[in-house]
This record gives sequence, C-alpha cells and structure tokens, in this order.
Amino acid sequence: MFKLPRRRPASTLDRPQKSIPGQQMPARIWRWLTSMVLRPLQAQIWVYYPLLWKIKHYQPGLSALSDQELDNEIQSLKTALYQRGLTHSSVARAFAVIREVSGRELGMYHFDTQLLGGLAIIYGNIGQMQTGEGKTLTATLPVATAALAGIPSHLVTVNDYLTQRDAELMTPVYQRLGLSIGIIIQGLPTNERQMQYACDIVYCTNNELAFDYLKDSILLKGKNSSLNLHAQRLLNHSERDKPSDIDDLMLRGLHFAVVDEADSVLLDEARTPLIISGEEAPIAAQQEVYAQAMALISELVEAEDYKVWQQRRHIEITPSGEQKATELTKNLGALWKGRVRRLELLRQALTAWHLFERDKHYLIDDSTEQRKVIIIDEHTGRMMPDRTWERGLHQLIEIKENCSLSAPRETLASISFQNFFRHFHHLSGMTGTTSHVRSELWRVYNLPVVDIPTHKTSRRRSLKYQTFANEQQRWQAVVSRVKALKAQHRPVLIGTLSLASSEQLSAYMQKEGIEHQLLNARQDKLEADIVANAGAAGCITIATSMAGRGTDIKIDETTDNLGGLHVIITGLHESSRIDRQLIGRCARQGDRGSYELLLSLEDPLLSSTLSKGLQRMFAFPVPQPLKHWLALMAFRYCQSQYENKHERARKHLLRSDDRQRDLLSFTDSRV
Repeated sequence: MFKLPRRRPASTLDRPQKSIPGQQMPARIWRWLTSMVLRPLQAQIWVYYPLLWKIKHYQPGLSALSDQELDNEIQSLKTALYQRGLTHSSVARAFAVIREVSGRELGMYHFDTQLLGGLAIIYGNIGQMQTGEGKTLTATLPVATAALAGIPSHLVTVNDYLTQRDAELMTPVYQRLGLSIGIIIQGLPTNERQMQYACDIVYCTNNELAFDYLKDSILLKGKNSSLNLHAQRLLNHSERDKPSDIDDLMLRGLHFAVVDEADSVLLDEARTPLIISGEEAPIAAQQEVYAQAMALISELVEAEDYKVWQQRRHIEITPSGEQKATELTKNLGALWKGRVRRLELLRQALTAWHLFERDKHYLIDDSTEQRKVIIIDEHTGRMMPDRTWERGLHQLIEIKENCSLSAPRETLASISFQNFFRHFHHLSGMTGTTSHVRSELWRVYNLPVVDIPTHKTSRRRSLKYQTFANEQQRWQAVVSRVKALKAQHRPVLIGTLSLASSEQLSAYMQKEGIEHQLLNARQDKLEADIVANAGAAGCITIATSMAGRGTDIKIDETTDNLGGLHVIITGLHESSRIDRQLIGRCARQGDRGSYELLLSLEDPLLSSTLSKGLQRMFAFPVPQPLKHWLALMAFRYCQSQYENKHERARKHLLRSDDRQRDLLSFTDSRV
C-alpha cells in the first residue's frame, strides 16, 4: 500500500508545515516518474479492497461488544495508534471502530462505498463521490483516525453553514471516541478561536483557516521554523511574567487536512488572493481623486474613448480616450499628472461602472446607519462581508452606489490558496465533480483522484433542454413549467445565476400567485429552514448557487413515488462543475429525480457575437430540436472557453508563487 502520514507532535509551539519542493531538474524527473507509476496505481479503487475486507472482518466482534467494552476498545485503539502510528492494520481497525460508534450514536453505519472513500482520503487522494453519497459521514473516518493518532486535524468546508451543520451532526461520534471538536466560523473572537483550534478536530472554512494562518505569520514575523519557536519557548520559561506574541498564535501547524468540495476550494477559489490588510487613515486627497474619477467617466464616450470587453472583463482606453483624459485632468491636481496613474484611475472607475453589477457581484446592506457595499462570492452566491476589492475599486463602487467611503487598506500579508494548501503535511479531499480537472489536481497538489462507486444505482433523469430568444420568454416558460409540476405535487428547485435574477423570477411567481420560497445572499440566516422545507411535496424553491454544494434536500417516500425533486436550471455558470452540483441536489442515494435546462440567448455566458447569430437563426424555419441543440452547443463552447481561461490564470499564478518562493529562498541563503 501507500505511505501514510506520520504522527506529528500536537504542540502549538512546533507549528509544523511542509516546505514546498523547488522546480529543479531532479525534482521534475521525480515528479514525472511518480506521475507515470504511482499516480495511476494509487488512483485505482481495487487497491483499497483488501483493507475494506479487513475492516469488515472486525465488524462481527465489535457488534457483539457492550457499551463499556466498546469504550475499552476505543482506549486500546488510541494507545495502539499513539505507539505504532497509522499502519495499515491500525487504520483498518480504527475505521471498523468508528463505523460501529457511528451506528450506535447516529444510527448510521458507513456503507462499503463510504469505507472505500475514507480509505482513499486517508491515503492522500481526492475521493470522487457522487452527490448524495454521504461525504459528511465519510469524512469522519480519516479525520477521526488521524485525531486518535494524536494528529491535529482540519475538516475544511466551503461555507459557515456547512461547517456548523456538519460539525454538529457528527459531534456525537467524536465525543464517544473521546475527541474534542472545534468550530471556526466568521466573526469568532481571537481568544475563542485559540480554544477551538486547540481541539483534536477542527471544522472550518478555507477562508477562515487561511486568514488565521496569515495572522499567525504576521505575529511570527517570518520566524516560524521549529528552532525559532523552541527558542521562544525557552525564553518564555525564563521570563514567565512577560507576555509574548507566541501566546497569541491560533493554529498548531498544518498537519492533516481533508477538504470537502475539493475542486471548489483548491481550484475555483485558487485565483483569489488572500490578503490581510490594516486600515489606514483616510486621505482626503485620495478620496477626492476617486470622486473625480467617477465624475470624469461621464465625459468619455463608449466605443470612441474606451471599449468594454464583457467576456474578458476588461476595459481598454483608446488613444482618443487617453488624449481626452489628459485634457480633462490637466487642472485637477498633482495626483492626475502621471500618465500611468491617470489611466489606471479611469480604467478602475470604468470597471466599477460597467463590469460590476449590483445584486450580482455585490449587494448594498441598508441594515446599519451607513450603507455598505458587500461582495457576493461568485462561486457560492454568499455574502463576504470581510472582503474588499483592491486598488481603489471598492471605494469607486461605494461612490457609484452613494455609500460612505471605507478607509483605504495597507497590505500586511498575502497568500494564495494554491500556495497555502501545499504546505499541509497531509492533504486530501472529496468532491463529486473532478472529472475534468484530474490532471490539474495532480500537477498542483500531487493529489490523484479515486472514483468511488455509488451505493445505489442513480435514478436521475435528464429531461428536455430549451433555449429562448430573450429573458422574458425564458421566465414565462419557467413559470408555466412550475405550474405543471406543482399540480403533480412535486417539489421544484430553480437555480438562477445571480441574486438579481432570483428576485426577478420571484416577482414573476408572485404575479402569477405561485407560493414559493427564495434563497439568496439576503436570506443566508434562513438557509437551514429553507433547505429543510425544499423537499416537501409541492414546495417551490428559487435559489442561487447557495443551494448547490453540500445542500442536502431530503424527500419522503410519497414525493419519491411522484418522481422526486425536479431541478430547473435557468442559466449556465462559467464553470460546468457548479451546474453539475446543482443538478446533484436531485436523485440522491437512489431516490428518483429529474432536471432540465431552460436557457436564454441573453445570458451573459454567451458572447455577443454568438448570441446575435443564434437569435438570427431562431428567426428562420429551422426545426425546434435542432435550434435548441445548436444553442446548447454554443453555451457549452463558451463554458469551455471560460474554464480554459481560468485554468491558464491558475497556472500563471502558480508559476508566480514558485518564482517568488525561489527568489526569497535565494535571498535568505545570502543572509
């Protein structure tokens, strides 16, 4: 079998993390050899069957134990794991014990497929488990096994809702195993974070974990090697009454991480830089310049002075626009004198005006005395209240929306998710949508993907896909379809691209008198209740991508007999994996379910050229099935173009990270 993570010390002061290997020729040759030999072998599911049989061999004996005898077995297992580490035999025994505990505490015994998924994860892979296969329960196997061996473990999820839900659901299992569990969510004070991170198992989001790592790095001022930390510990012993920055650290190191929805965390969000910044005192001149920039763009003429590339999300200022900008700003002060600064300010102002839309990229929070611009995460549809755009873009959008200007920020530390997660000694994960990104997960993180079979045969049905010339026709078709499904008492989940489109469809539903519930960034506090009701007979739910990853919509037997949950997709995202996640809300664990696509040629995914060409085609007497098929192929083509573009951006970021690290290593070696 393969090498398992060794048991790491749990001391806060050790704070270990893995150093990332360089890109020298020997390292490249070794990576090539492992990709040719180890990766294909490690990704084969049959490799893990001998351990599965061993786990099942333990089951009869464990089932016969009394509660007291099972507690004694847990203590014996913990001692064995501490003494011998994560050997293959001890892993099989641990999985069998955890399965028995889960069955007694939750009434849920792990299926064979979940045991296989847990084995793939603990051996350092991405377990590709189809939606609805019980990844939450599967994660308890590797995480609890590592924690029983004394390894501080992190279970990384994509949002606070899933963090709290999964942790609370699995707490009885961990408590029976004698393990403490911590929960890190947004807004938790530092002293509470320290207590939570000190637990054996910590459930957290990728954002909170990475930002806390950056905060610790700022405290350590780069002196995070074991030697420096041990020296600091000795100093603390000699000066016990003297406070030290070391006492304020939150993380115990980057030991063991299992990433839920790994493709979203490790790839989709990899391009987002994580930046810790401190507020500077507002500079009146700077705020005046931003206001001037927003006023000046009204003097510029689109297509003549600048071009807007919506698909590329780019503003190009023409020579005519540059000349006009020079004339307009010649009497506005010193900050407008430099050509590069002048063009950058105008480009950012035009970007704020044309490329960032309210209720799509951000929303306005009116709940406090001062109106605030809050970013909406493009992948999850959730609010990100602690994030701001950089280089003045956030302030320019605040001016656009007549909000109070926030203070400018000074960058204190930054890191990318690609760089951060590669520092874990043991990294693995699980998801249901890695089919098209296997090679990238291996290239960046050395993570093979193991396909885990489903427990039951999928009964999901794909129904018709239709494309309409404009949005109004699309919404009318959605309303008509919902009426028909509601008459059958089937629950319906309607996926929309943005907060604005979800509210637009909600208005159509209200006009037709159709009772429904709405889930978007404005209803994030009601998410649990909305999801709990979404599977009820005849319930209609309109949702953004918030209803995608991790959302478990349960249906009863009556609803299953009627056909199960039906999903309507009203727009395709730039990443096809987000669409597949939404489709995966129906027909879970062998239930019945279906989905269909109702799209509009005015959707932003389509380029303007393709959209106009398809609209002209729709005017000709072409057979309807052919029209819809050609339109869908156009959507898929644009989607693949975006996916390729994002992959190239991640490659570029990875090369930049590697170059920066090599440069810093060279600099340190000269000191």
